[in-house]
Formats: sequence, structure tokens, C-alpha cells
Amino acid sequence: MAAAEVSALGGLGAPDADGGGSSGSEDEARPEAAAAAAQKREERLRRFRELHLKRNEARKLNHQEVVEEDKRLKLPANWEAKKARLEWQLQVEEKKKECAARGEDYERVKLLEISAEEAERWERKKKKKNPDLGFSDYAAAQLRQYQRLTRQIKPDLEQYEQMKEQYGEALYPTSNSLIHGSHVPSKEGIDRMVADLEKQIEKREKYSRRRPYNDDADIDYINERNAKFNKKAERFYGKYTAEIKQNLERGTAV
Repeated sequence: MAAAEVSALGGLGAPDADGGGSSGSEDEARPEAAAAAAQKREERLRRFRELHLKRNEARKLNHQEVVEEDKRLKLPANWEAKKARLEWQLQVEEKKKECAARGEDYERVKLLEISAEEAERWERKKKKKNPDLGFSDYAAAQLRQYQRLTRQIKPDLEQYEQMKEQYGEALYPTSNSLIHGSHVPSKEGIDRMVADLEKQIEKREKYSRRRPYNDDADIDYINERNAKFNKKAERFYGKYTAEIKQNLERGTAV
């Protein structure tokens, strides 16, 4: 009976020893797993904070782009061209000041910097700027004449300022203004007008109305196309066929 109890107790003691060893290994593995989980959690939080900052930065940039686009849409259509021209004018003014400080002529310096290709391109552009479209109707011809004459006007700003001081608001009449006979033109203005009219008359006398045909010329064509062909043939072969034509007209041709 005693031996059986001892053997039973021995059998019960063995599992206790094994169980104690597995519990120790689990206790050692738990801190490592907790540290790995904490590190993974910190990594995820760091990435989340980075994504959050990037989202805020993208939202801020988008808002700035929307504001800039709204500003551009509110600007005039030709704002970019005006801006470029203003910048170019500022550069020209700076170059003029530099040339004046050195005692040089700006126009001469500018011409020295222009290449032959740029000069030719400028001349072609200048010719295309105001092409002669010919006569279309009397209204268009009158408009062209008006624009040409107004480009030649050189206003006297000093006299304009004096008139502003003298007449005030009456210088800009409206439909209700009664200033008839209050303005007397100066002698210089009358002389300029007379000189301009004489110049127009002199220029007009150099031109004459183009006639489609000569009333006294012989009619040797049947339509307009045939008339052009005859003129072309006469220009190239007229001197060779003059004698034959005269003989045919006299009736002495063989």
C-alpha cells in the first residue's frame, strides 16, 4: 500500500515539473510579443500622422490654386499681353537711363543690338500691319481716311490745359449744353487746317478714276475675258503682227 502511494506521488510529480517549464517559456515570449505589437502600433501611428500632414498640405495647396485661378479669371482677357508689355516698357526705360548715364544715344545702341533677321522680320510685320485693302465701299474708304487724318494730328497739350482752366466743365458739352459761338479757333489752328486741306487736294489730283475701257479704242473682243486675252497677245506679239494687222484693215493682205 505504501509503495503504491509512493509510485502514485512520483507519477503526479512528473507532470508538475513539465508544466512549470512551459509556463516559464510563455512568460518570456509575452514581453517580446507585446514590444513587437507596440512597435508596430507606433509605426502605424507615425505613418498615419504623415498621411494626415500630407492631406493638410494638399488641401492648403489646392485652396491656393483655387484662389489664384479665381484671380486669373477675374482679370481681363489680355492681361498677360499687357503685363508683358509693361515689363518690356520698364526694361526700355532702364536701358534709356543707362544710356543717358553713359552719354550714349539709346536709338543707336538699340539698332546695334538688332540682327539682320530681326530687322527683316520687323519690316515684314510692319508692312502687314496696315495693308492696303483697296476700295470696297465709300463708308470703308471714309473710315480709312478719317483714321489716317487722326493719326497725323499732334495735339497742343498746353493749349488744352488752358482751355480746361478757362471753360471748366463747359469744355465737355452734353446734349443740354449751349456753347454755340463761344469757341474761337486760333490762327495757328486755322493755318494747320488750311495746310492739311491743300495737301489733301494736291494728293487727290494725282489720282484719277480708273476706267474699265477706252471709249475711242477699237472693239476687237466679244467679252471681258477675250479682251484680256487680246491685250496679253498684243503685249507679247504686237510688234510682230503689226504689219499683218494693218494690211488686213486696209484690205491689201495677200
